[in-house]
Amino acid sequence: MAGPGLLERLHGPTAAGVPRWAVVTAYLTSLTVLPSSVWRIVGFAFGAPVVERVSGHRPGEGPSLIPDSWMGVYVVGLSIVSEALAFLALGLVCRWGEVFPRWLPRLGGRTVPMRAAVIPAAVGSTLLMIFPYALFMHYVLDSTVTGVRHGGGLVMHGWQSVAFAAAYLPLAAWGPLLAVLTVHYHRRRTRRAVSGDGLRPAGAGQAVAAKR
Repeated sequence: MAGPGLLERLHGPTAAGVPRWAVVTAYLTSLTVLPSSVWRIVGFAFGAPVVERVSGHRPGEGPSLIPDSWMGVYVVGLSIVSEALAFLALGLVCRWGEVFPRWLPRLGGRTVPMRAAVIPAAVGSTLLMIFPYALFMHYVLDSTVTGVRHGGGLVMHGWQSVAFAAAYLPLAAWGPLLAVLTVHYHRRRTRRAVSGDGLRPAGAGQAVAAKR
């Protein structure tokens, strides 16, 4: 019998009853932040000419609140955190999103409360549906969410604008995809609870079978 593939070894086994489309959706969700992360890193950590200036600074320099010497660390850190948050979408289709991993102190092996996963995911997906619009208004139209112009923002022309759009447009899919996974996760766990097929800690099934 073939063992788990590379991707499954990275994110853990898929939960029981999860269809393939949900797994694919989770992967797509986790990748929505990758293009923007690459854009930030090459532009502000390595100084590629993806923008002309940032709020009056020279290319590659950041806002006055962030020292220039820390800009590379900041954008790399921001990209890592963003990707880590997007990766949590896999918890809505993987076993560790339903049963806490064994290595977690005091929680390992226990069932993840459905609300503990659904509520943060629902709030996050709602906020993520607003974020792309706010980002577009702020950086591209040089405006706030209310439409009032202010005087800062990124300055881009030609291919720079195309590169920015290609990098950040995938973020618009993060919220809707996460919402789809959240609804499916809630329905799957609710259906399982109604049918009486509750989650058991790893190894419980083997113990029951052995007693028989």
